[in-house]
Amino acid sequence: MPSPDAIIVAPATLNTINKWACGICDTLPLGILVEGIGKKLPIVALPFTNYAHAAHPAFGENIGKLRSWGVQVLYGPDVYPLHAPGTGSQHLDVFPWHLALESLNRAMADEAPSAS
Repeated sequence: MPSPDAIIVAPATLNTINKWACGICDTLPLGILVEGIGKKLPIVALPFTNYAHAAHPAFGENIGKLRSWGVQVLYGPDVYPLHAPGTGSQHLDVFPWHLALESLNRAMADEAPSAS
């Protein structure tokens, strides 16, 4: 398996965010995410959860941890509104996939060596 140059985590579930921030590597994708932080890869995460899950204190704390480690977590009312519990499937068509790609493209352009 080739090593990634950058990573997009979308849709990032509550479970993924919380395990990742705790360094849990019980699946290959989580292992790649944990390692990606250590490799200082450009990483963009775009969570998808409901307002009840998001209200748990660990979720906000873990988003803060990931951000402090250099992960661009696209989350908040300016990204997209949280939905009610049990209604996630009704909101899939408005999930802002494009924001993750745009953010990663900007991050990689910022890291590219200048041609001067």
